[in-house]
Amino acid sequence: MARHAHIVGVCGTAMAPLAGLLRETGWRVTGSDLNAYPPMSTQLDNLSIEVMKGYDAAHLDPRPDLVVIGNVCRKDNPEAVAAIERGIPYASMPSLLDEHFLRDRHAVVVTGTHGKTTTASLLAWLLDSAGRSPSFLVGGVPHGFGQPYGIGRGPHFVIEGDEYGTAFFDKGPKFLHYRPRTAIVTSIEFDHADIFRDFAHYRSAFERFVAIIPREGDLVAADDPAVAAVTAGAACRVHTYGEGIGPEYACRDVTFDAGGASFLLAEGGRDLGRLNTALPGMHNVKNAVAAAGACRVLGLSFDEIARGMASFAGVERRQTFRGVRGGVSVIDDFAHHPTAVRETLDAVRKKYVDGTNGRLVAVFEPRSNSSRRNVFQAEYAAAFGAADLAVIAAPYSAAAVDASQRLDPERLAGDITRLGTRAAAIPDVPKILVFLVGELRVGDVVLVMSNGAFDNLVPRLLEALSARSDGALA
Repeated sequence: MARHAHIVGVCGTAMAPLAGLLRETGWRVTGSDLNAYPPMSTQLDNLSIEVMKGYDAAHLDPRPDLVVIGNVCRKDNPEAVAAIERGIPYASMPSLLDEHFLRDRHAVVVTGTHGKTTTASLLAWLLDSAGRSPSFLVGGVPHGFGQPYGIGRGPHFVIEGDEYGTAFFDKGPKFLHYRPRTAIVTSIEFDHADIFRDFAHYRSAFERFVAIIPREGDLVAADDPAVAAVTAGAACRVHTYGEGIGPEYACRDVTFDAGGASFLLAEGGRDLGRLNTALPGMHNVKNAVAAAGACRVLGLSFDEIARGMASFAGVERRQTFRGVRGGVSVIDDFAHHPTAVRETLDAVRKKYVDGTNGRLVAVFEPRSNSSRRNVFQAEYAAAFGAADLAVIAAPYSAAAVDASQRLDPERLAGDITRLGTRAAAIPDVPKILVFLVGELRVGDVVLVMSNGAFDNLVPRLLEALSARSDGALA
């Protein structure tokens, strides 16, 4: 009889892929969560995994063989309490990955404040396209794979390494469990203000990660002062990447068009050839260079990298084009850190916006633990410069953040306007829809940014635009 694993917080961006890995390796899997939304809810539906609504000790009847407790759970979570009181074996997601999937594989761990999901997905795709058949787990759904996990025949396991805490019973960063032999560090900027005191505390998580890479391992690190400070003491081989003439792996002669980006890849100062990617924006060019550099370290030829790069179609909810309704294009994205907001807006403008006919309209929900706080109040004001119009929603579950620490959307909209981009603070999705339907015109591009469901704004906006009369489009 198959062993039964119950996952508490199963709809998380790492927990749902874990459910898939367990299911694929013979486990019977159930789960529970407070909220479920695409793309992870869709993945769980496709796997026919039962997802129970809310948290209740009764969800552990009949008794599972293992309870996996997500880092979304506090120590008073009813299912966590019941598992501990009943003596049911329990584990965190990272420790379970370590024990069952990583110990006998070559872990390729992609870390950093930004770009982890895209870079890890691309890296897995490049290895797979070259016939290396990697295993992988990422916090998004790569379009080519159609799922956020995979069990391959090859030795490599590509995993997105998150610096966030492991569980209420293990406060260390998740990526310390992942046994890196090859690693990427894309960037280091302060984030996760709910668990890190300041930038020095945040940076220390990456210092600990770099310290566990073995001497015979390889680290592909962004050519960036903050990253360099962390990697300076590495015992392993360090390979830098970026742009210009300094990094070991560098992009040159970068061009952008409606199809994405094209650039020359240099290795050690020598041009290897031109790579083409459908990923828009300079930040994604750098992600592509990071993945290419790691693949070179892992033994892929330039031709293998070029073929895989050209066929990679991106990741769900990373600048995902949702359609055109009434002449208005709608794009869905996961951006929430101010740097990610700025880079995403710049990339979307380069790829989609014809400045002579349309505008770029940014709609932002402060939903992550950091974005709901005022720690980035000033940084957000400067992040919307590439937009023609910005709409700022109320912070998600605002009451969970003390008023003295909470982001002020009205102030943010005023600051954005003073910096030259018209902005409005609109508290909820019904009011945002009314505003957008009355405001949008033919040729506009709407970029919706949230790391959650945003009350289904994207499908509701598409429906509202479809219902709008042709006369209202003028």
